[in-house]
Amino acid sequence: MPDIHKSAFVAVVGRPSAGKSTLVNTICGQKVAIVSPVPQTTRNAVRGIKTGEGYQLVFVDTPGLHDSEKVMNRRLRDIAVHALRDADLVLYVIDTTRAPGPEEESIVTKVLPFSGKTYIAVNKIDARESDIARARLFLAERMPGAKAFDLSAEKGTGVDAMVAALVEACPPGPAYYPAEYYTDQEPVFRIAETIREKVFLHTRNEVPHAVYVEYTAHHMLDDGTLVYEGDLVVERDTQKGILIGAGGSMIRLIREEAEHDLTDILGYPVRLSIKVRVQNDWKKDDRILKKLIQ
Repeated sequence: MPDIHKSAFVAVVGRPSAGKSTLVNTICGQKVAIVSPVPQTTRNAVRGIKTGEGYQLVFVDTPGLHDSEKVMNRRLRDIAVHALRDADLVLYVIDTTRAPGPEEESIVTKVLPFSGKTYIAVNKIDARESDIARARLFLAERMPGAKAFDLSAEKGTGVDAMVAALVEACPPGPAYYPAEYYTDQEPVFRIAETIREKVFLHTRNEVPHAVYVEYTAHHMLDDGTLVYEGDLVVERDTQKGILIGAGGSMIRLIREEAEHDLTDILGYPVRLSIKVRVQNDWKKDDRILKKLIQ
């Protein structure tokens, strides 16, 4: 056993769809954060936990940093910026399949004040569109001397070397969670996130950013099945129609796929009772946004 235990909270930041959630899931060896092709799937600071011999890394997967003055996007950006300030270490994920551009420039501006504690994941090196040299040149110009690692979050290539570097940089500290934990999310939160993931995957640009899951109640059956009741809340009647689908086909698909995944994630059967309702312009309601985005 090592003489000194090390631990760190690691803020994971980057552009929307850079692969932050996929990377956290790969590092932790379990599905911590929901993943979809739609930008800004992550709305909260989601914690994934990696515990090894003499260390514990707590990864805080943040919403993608996105320049927009819409109320919801401002709140998402605030979460990521606060995580940068509060974390022991920063993991900045850059997507090699996209040219840097103004959005990446803006992120670097936010990360630079924390460059001494920042490590960079040069991600998606296995993708056909990947341009590693372009990403590396950008980093050399904007963050010279940065500690960067070429990797594929999806395939796991290069991830172990980066994790080893993070462990090496950890300050002495306690284990904040028991060794068997890979996330600290409550089951009700995980259920809502999994339902939302299925909405993202099956409706894409028509609905996802206009929907949230509102918990109503839950109870356990005698056979150990968790029954969850909740609403899928959208902004428009047309979005409600898309979510329900012809003869209820879409909501049934979302429910069945979510139940299947949740049974694997939670380790016991889950039954979902989901209704769809409309709340006009909920994304402009500060009270709702404060409840949803934390």
